[in-house]
Amino acid sequence: MENLVKEFEDVFQDPPKGLPPLSKIEHQIDFIPGASLPNRSAYRTNPTEAKEIQQQVDNLIAKGWVQDSMSPCVMPVILVPKKDGSWRMCTDCRAINNITIKYKHPIPRLDDLLDELHGSQIFTKIDLKSGYNQIRNKPGHEWKIAFKTNFGLYEWLVMPFGLTNFQAPSFDLCTMSQGLSLASLQWFILMTF
Repeated sequence: MENLVKEFEDVFQDPPKGLPPLSKIEHQIDFIPGASLPNRSAYRTNPTEAKEIQQQVDNLIAKGWVQDSMSPCVMPVILVPKKDGSWRMCTDCRAINNITIKYKHPIPRLDDLLDELHGSQIFTKIDLKSGYNQIRNKPGHEWKIAFKTNFGLYEWLVMPFGLTNFQAPSFDLCTMSQGLSLASLQWFILMTF
């Protein structure tokens, strides 16, 4: 297995730093007209959690996926344990999801998706790594998905997890049909079976 990983080392690398290129489809958030903007305070954290959040935010800033913000629309973050004992920083998007207009995209027929895979012999989950973070937010909409920590306010420049219109399988498949995400097809098939 080690030889195989070394042979295809360029495939197993982390995504490149910086923003992904602009594409045909960019993510925007449209609020329900007249809805009041949520401005939630940061969750209480112990010193260990605060240090971990700071480290993860610094990592996101270094990748170019997050920037400082002055947004009036703010959500808190929370740490969730992973199976391997490390932590995943999650943005609590419930307040934003409550005031977001829900869009509907048609889901392609499963038979059509399977026909596109005809002749394929190897299937992988490699493309699923940071898949959502490879899609940019529409310029000018970044302030709508700001998050607050105990040490600052930041906004996402790429698509984060947890937003209503971003997590929908139908939207992800819509981006795939535009040639933006091979991971979408793999994800849909894995979730279907």
